[in-house]
Amino acid sequence: MNASFSSPVANAQQGAKLALDQATFVRSFLGGLNGWSVCITLLLMAVVYDQFKYIWNKGTIAGPSMKIPFIGPFLESVNPKFEQYHAKWASGALSCVSVFHKFVVIASTREMARKVFNSPMYVKPCVVDVAHKLLRPTNWVFLDGKAHVEFRKGLNGLFTRQSLEIYLPGQEDVYDKYFAEFLATSKEHGSKPVPFMASFREINCAISCRTFVGHYLSDAAVKKIADDYYNITAALELVNFPIIIPFTKTWYGKKASDMVLEEFAKCAAKAKVRMAAGGEVTCIMDAWIKSMQKSARYREKISKGEDADKPSVLLRDFTDFEISQTIFTFLFASQDATSSATTWLFQTLAQRPEMLDRIREEQMEVRGGDKNKKLDMDMLEKMTYTHAAVKELLRYRPPVLMVPYEVKKDFPITSSYTAPKGSMVIATTYPSLRDPEAYPDPDTYNPERWISGGAEKAKQNWLVFGTGPHYCLGQLYATYNLMAMVGKASLHLDWVHHPTPISEEIKVFATIFPMYSTESRKAPSVRTDALDQGKENEPWKQGRNTHIATADNDSIDQKNLSAEPAVSEESKGT
Repeated sequence: MNASFSSPVANAQQGAKLALDQATFVRSFLGGLNGWSVCITLLLMAVVYDQFKYIWNKGTIAGPSMKIPFIGPFLESVNPKFEQYHAKWASGALSCVSVFHKFVVIASTREMARKVFNSPMYVKPCVVDVAHKLLRPTNWVFLDGKAHVEFRKGLNGLFTRQSLEIYLPGQEDVYDKYFAEFLATSKEHGSKPVPFMASFREINCAISCRTFVGHYLSDAAVKKIADDYYNITAALELVNFPIIIPFTKTWYGKKASDMVLEEFAKCAAKAKVRMAAGGEVTCIMDAWIKSMQKSARYREKISKGEDADKPSVLLRDFTDFEISQTIFTFLFASQDATSSATTWLFQTLAQRPEMLDRIREEQMEVRGGDKNKKLDMDMLEKMTYTHAAVKELLRYRPPVLMVPYEVKKDFPITSSYTAPKGSMVIATTYPSLRDPEAYPDPDTYNPERWISGGAEKAKQNWLVFGTGPHYCLGQLYATYNLMAMVGKASLHLDWVHHPTPISEEIKVFATIFPMYSTESRKAPSVRTDALDQGKENEPWKQGRNTHIATADNDSIDQKNLSAEPAVSEESKGT
């Protein structure tokens, strides 16, 4: 018996029919599609991918189980709340969020923060995307590795003890000018309360400009920079649109940064001429340019076969714009942080008049009884209590809460978690500075802990200025500036603070400021003799209105304050 089997697929007629059916199906499927269905399908695929990528990157660390598609917590970040930051820090040693395309890991504990600060092999400092457009991509702050180390060597000498003493006269001139303006403002307003936050931002901008670029910048230009710098701060908030759109925060910030860079470049050109003519160094720009010119003369002599003393650091000649970029980074690092610290320092000491009295007494002592004696470094180094008051303020209200870094390659932060390449990892300072083991009773402002309380031993927790290869160059300058300012103010001004129920709450705007209350504008002016009253413990918790009243202190006996107030300033955080 013979039999055979023929496969339908092998049959030519059957194969043609099958191909026809497939083609019909494809035409039918494509015919059923339209633009909307394609878009919806792609959108759903993108949402699924966005969620999957977030969950994959999150791993086992704390954070939302899912994210709002694409934007994440962007809307919360438009008006950030300190309480939300605090809750995130408390959620775990490592936690995360994802905003737009950026996955962010937050290192909250001392150990995790220090790991980030001290891991240059895996991370490099970064700021928001738009910062490259404002500060310029060629700015030295974006250098990494050896290039960063070499550039930084040329800047270290600008912040030595000897250099800082050179800048003091310019700083003191600014104190005198603005303290006089505070008094004039008081008189103009009939001793009624006026906002003081803007005044503190302006005086700090003026101090920075005089220290960084001297008198090459006019008073009008300083005022313009102080007024417009708010736009730069707003543009560089942690969460913002990564592109510059006309009439947005980033657009106004770019315009302001362009103006600052142009003004500083003009200053650099003037400084080069003056230093080449043998002018005296009065500011950081002078000192840096003089070092460049000294290096150039050394190279010239060596090329001619002449003997020459080699400078400690050989610098190349920087263009006016390169100098401008670098000086701008100093302003960028100092303006908001010192404005925050100044605001909290004056408010906090006004709330504790017995501490302010101790500063006054110390200031008279280090000046040999002459309150008009000019400042010098020896004097500053003898201000034990004033230094403790400033350092405690920086712990109690740290102006830098978080420092962002970009992950250069997969970063094994712990044995169980690796931050992915391209993500952002943020070292947090606040929890370390409120650690009760390092600082007993951490929620209390207590300068004495730095004198006899053992706080100096907790060096691992002192992260105010960072640590590792990118620690703050100007930490000594920043501390001495605050000491000098509040010390001189204590001798020439009186100020009294009448808090609102929210003036100890924290407003986040790049850094932290006292929360603002519109009701405080309705409060009456405060007489300076209130300094000798209300010595009860922590009176700011009793819900009274908030103001600062200041007065010329020329007629005030240092042990018995009783002068008429001349300026009132409202505690304002915006």
